[in-house]
Amino acid sequence: MSFELPSLKYNYNAMEPFFDSKTMEIHHTKHHQAYIDKANDALIDMPELTILHIEELIKKINILPENKKTILRNNAGGHFNHKLFWTFLKPGTILHGNLKKAIEKKFGNLEKFKTMFEENAMNRFGSGWTWLIKKNNELEIVTTANQDNPLMGTISGTEGYPIIGLDIWEHAYYLKYQNRRLDYIKAFWYIINWEEAELRFNQKNY
Repeated sequence: MSFELPSLKYNYNAMEPFFDSKTMEIHHTKHHQAYIDKANDALIDMPELTILHIEELIKKINILPENKKTILRNNAGGHFNHKLFWTFLKPGTILHGNLKKAIEKKFGNLEKFKTMFEENAMNRFGSGWTWLIKKNNELEIVTTANQDNPLMGTISGTEGYPIIGLDIWEHAYYLKYQNRRLDYIKAFWYIINWEEAELRFNQKNY
């Protein structure tokens, strides 16, 4: 079974004016598709791995053969991260429920959480991701380089279950925000899908 580009549940202009339509289209159809194509190519001679769900493959990155580890870390990782990312976007949702309580318990309030998330995203040198993860049933904010994901474990420098994640590669924002990464990060709060985050928080102990 080959990986396929997931359809979005919204139009490319649905995140305007925060994420522009052209960037969304290129990000989805070009960047995400490229990760899928390269991951599928790498798996052609490893049929035993093609039966795995992408999340299960990500969790096995550490034990893959050395000649496949890097290419799948980058490209299966890129596919998985972007597959998640599209679900993290939905304008007009509100933080509520158990996740709201957990954020307030861990960070004090939502504004303090946002500030800490922004600081982590700004301090990630180069390309990568910023995540809110669940670890030992506690919340943490972490960053990963390139297309690493906390589910990869030690190879990513962190470990946990992603609740939300923000792509901080330049391809995610440069057409609209150029070098203004912080403006892009702050725009995320207007279109973050808190409903999806709440579902992810509630569905697993980690």
